[in-house]
Amino acid sequence: MKNPLKTTSYAPSWSLGGRSSLPLKVILSSCILGLFTACSSLTPPCAARVSPPYAELRGTKWELMRWNLPPNAAGEVRQRPIPQGDAGQPIQFEFAAQSLNISGFTGCNRFTGEIVEEPRGISIERVASTRMTCSGPRNELENDFLYELNDYRNLVRDGDRLLMIGRDREVLSFIQRPASINPKKN
Repeated sequence: MKNPLKTTSYAPSWSLGGRSSLPLKVILSSCILGLFTACSSLTPPCAARVSPPYAELRGTKWELMRWNLPPNAAGEVRQRPIPQGDAGQPIQFEFAAQSLNISGFTGCNRFTGEIVEEPRGISIERVASTRMTCSGPRNELENDFLYELNDYRNLVRDGDRLLMIGRDREVLSFIQRPASINPKKN
């Protein structure tokens, strides 16, 4: 008696229901190409270091250039306006060259903090500032900046750019400036 069940070997195919496999291959190729090129369009770039060691930041000075707020309900990333200080100065800070300290200026008040080196990077602790009176919007910006400085999640460095990513998903973008020459500040 012959076996009534016919057996065939299974060979996977890239076609869908007998259609040409070309559309599926194009889609798959596009996805793979997209993954390979995605790193070049991300901010920060894939080559950037997350929470770099203090040795890479020692003696560098940074100026706040952009402040992105978390995405809204529609998924749009909004920018927070960054006014210059009361006398036209931007928010800047500097990592000390000879100690584990940070110091800077918010456009109204000076601040300092201590750097703590950890296996996953650095953290900034004991942030303190002077208490001069600032204009209303400037005071709010200063308070928010000092909060982010005290409670960020990651630092990401890519050459002359530094991103501070807050736990609240706010991203502060800094650009490197020439460091101060005055060794007494370090």
